[in-house]
Amino acid sequence: MSAGGFPTRPPKKVADQASLLQIESFIEMMAAERGSSLNTLEAYRRDLLDFADFALTKSSNALEADTDLVRAYLQKVQRAGYATSTSARRLSSLKQFYKFLFSEGRRPDSPCDSLQGPKQTRPLPRVLSEDEVDQLLEVARARQFNDPSPGHVRFTALLEVLYASGLRVTELVSLPLSAVTGDPRLLFVKGKGGRERLVPVSDNARMALSVYLTVRDHFLEKAGVENSLFLFPSRGKAGHLTRLRVSQLLDELAIEAGIDPRRVSPHVLRHAFASHLLNHGADLRSVQQMLGHADISTTQIYTHILEERLLSLVRSGHPLSPDKKSDKDNQA
Repeated sequence: MSAGGFPTRPPKKVADQASLLQIESFIEMMAAERGSSLNTLEAYRRDLLDFADFALTKSSNALEADTDLVRAYLQKVQRAGYATSTSARRLSSLKQFYKFLFSEGRRPDSPCDSLQGPKQTRPLPRVLSEDEVDQLLEVARARQFNDPSPGHVRFTALLEVLYASGLRVTELVSLPLSAVTGDPRLLFVKGKGGRERLVPVSDNARMALSVYLTVRDHFLEKAGVENSLFLFPSRGKAGHLTRLRVSQLLDELAIEAGIDPRRVSPHVLRHAFASHLLNHGADLRSVQQMLGHADISTTQIYTHILEERLLSLVRSGHPLSPDKKSDKDNQA
């Protein structure tokens, strides 16, 4: 970590200090003015340092790069076999960086203005069925009932809240203790870009949190601290439970529940929360607010899941569907 609290990476090469300094200035601006998350800042830094390293191999530098150099870099990324989304993200990082340099008067133009990213087909998010989520919850509850250890109690609370609220896993593990003061029916969450929102908490989730609070001191002791501002304290550097640990615990639960762990993740439960709500009649705008999406177009991806499901039902159940007609022809 740097003095400002931003993640840092030692440069591969130190010859181009001017570019490295401007990259750090850009990162600080994105943190201070845009409120970008640490994960987003690290992604920007990683992309820009990779381009700066590439520029050095071409006897140039990131500050003086022209359109041909940026195009050559994107072609190199494509030849390396990276996903289309990676190429698009790296171009976006460069566009943001050069827009910053232009606004600061450090460049007269942007070498990215005439470049367009690769066309992307947005994949539908992976979603578990309601029965599968129920299966996960039932196994977690049964495990806690049979062995009410602090670890099982904490994980049940995490799982209940993840599915009941649609929180991003980063938002969940970094929740402050104050978020659950007074047995709330709504959680106050600070999400991406510093945007704040209220999310509902189901009765089951509230009950699981209430039980967890009775064993929370166990994790304070493990962390070697007397107090913590976090709801889920841990001895790690961040002071709270990590995203990776939640994913590991969820993988273990999926295996125990007889579900392929590759189909299960904290973000898949967020997708399940949204798609199941819409499937039961929730309106898109409400789901957008609960998920914390800045743009409703991001939320609309879940309507495509419902459309695919309806089409599947028509194909399998309508008397004039190709499958049904084929069955009739075979019977004849």
